[in-house]
Amino acid sequence: MTANQGIKPVTCEVNEKGHLQIGGCDLVELADKYSTPLYVYDEQTIRTIAKEYKDAFKDYPNIKMLYAAKAFMTKAICKILSSEGFGFDVVSGGEIYTAYKAGVDMSSCLFNGNNKSVEELEMALNLGVGKISVDNFLELALLNQIAFSKGKKIDILLRITPGIECHTHEYIQTGHLDSKFGFDLSQVDEAIELILDEYENLNLIGLHAHIGSQIFETQIYYDEVGVILKEISRIREKFGLELHTINLGGGLGIKYTDSDVPPSVKEIAEKITSSVDYHSKKYNTGGISIFIEPGRSIVGTSGVTLYTVGSSKQVPNGKKYIAVDGGMADNPRPSLYQAVYTTQVANKPNAALSQTVTLAGRFCESGDILIKNVKMPDLEEGDVICVYDTGAYGYSMSSNYNRVLKPAAVLVNNGQSDIIINRESYEDLISCDMVPERLN
Repeated sequence: MTANQGIKPVTCEVNEKGHLQIGGCDLVELADKYSTPLYVYDEQTIRTIAKEYKDAFKDYPNIKMLYAAKAFMTKAICKILSSEGFGFDVVSGGEIYTAYKAGVDMSSCLFNGNNKSVEELEMALNLGVGKISVDNFLELALLNQIAFSKGKKIDILLRITPGIECHTHEYIQTGHLDSKFGFDLSQVDEAIELILDEYENLNLIGLHAHIGSQIFETQIYYDEVGVILKEISRIREKFGLELHTINLGGGLGIKYTDSDVPPSVKEIAEKITSSVDYHSKKYNTGGISIFIEPGRSIVGTSGVTLYTVGSSKQVPNGKKYIAVDGGMADNPRPSLYQAVYTTQVANKPNAALSQTVTLAGRFCESGDILIKNVKMPDLEEGDVICVYDTGAYGYSMSSNYNRVLKPAAVLVNNGQSDIIINRESYEDLISCDMVPERLN
């Protein structure tokens, strides 16, 4: 079993006090020291899954792991994954800048996204981002113009929509034909003609596709490789252009609840490499270099969120609501995707599950519900709730809705806890506010 197939971080256990601990750190003590809501990341789990990816693909030499930074990106995370040999799939100027300030080798970064701004493209070239995945015709023209103005030639991949749908939430499907991302296969020839005939500052090296997120299927990766290599073969035959790089995106799912059965990293690796071997021979595409972009599966299981129990409400002949001190602003996924999580009470994890409750957030929305109809022990004000598998798309999608401050994040390892994101202050909250002089 690989780390993405477990609900809890690999170091999670119950300590001698009867409390949950992760990375050798008592979660109740962390909540007391840093306050809640609190994001907690286990360094050992992050490094474990990173090593599992490298080990799963070790027999295929021409492969590079790019961490999908949108899942969760801080300078500390950059340091950890850089040390594990990962590059970075970045999708904004902010992610590029974070990687740069963390000391990342920017040549190991690939800039992806469907509507990159001129300023972001200029930043990417100025800071030495290694490759850009071009999404559309406007971007081709803009990037060539910017590269020309700087006297540079930039390596690019064309992002394509391969026409493959995975069985996941429709909002996180990205590889099917009706998608905002990438060139339709019918548009590829026009793009290549522009690159070859007009855009002399663009060097096309390969194709990029991404088929979705939270994927539990394996055959879909096999099929994706076949579509891309068939297209590379067709491009070679028509244009005499040899492309040897493919970016398969990421999307491997993780286990949020007992009913989730994601494939292991090894299973995905076997599907991808066997498909590359088979289709490379079938289409005579030669040695292929592969990029993989895991994000959620790297940090999802490594992170938990701690909340403190507050008020409760028993609806007559209805639900019992237990309110916590966070919710949809620090984790919008339940509201956005109807995501479901697993939880325990950190200060009494072994207590009998005596009631069914709905964990409600503190925000002024009826839809601010973290977990519906979950079995819990008797709960009191001040109990510490641990919600598992919140390491991906919690903080990165968080907001200041209701002008509530964003939580802190800590990294734990071998009994040590360190702040990696400071808790916002009220001064931070209003730091960008401006009052026109005429209102004073």
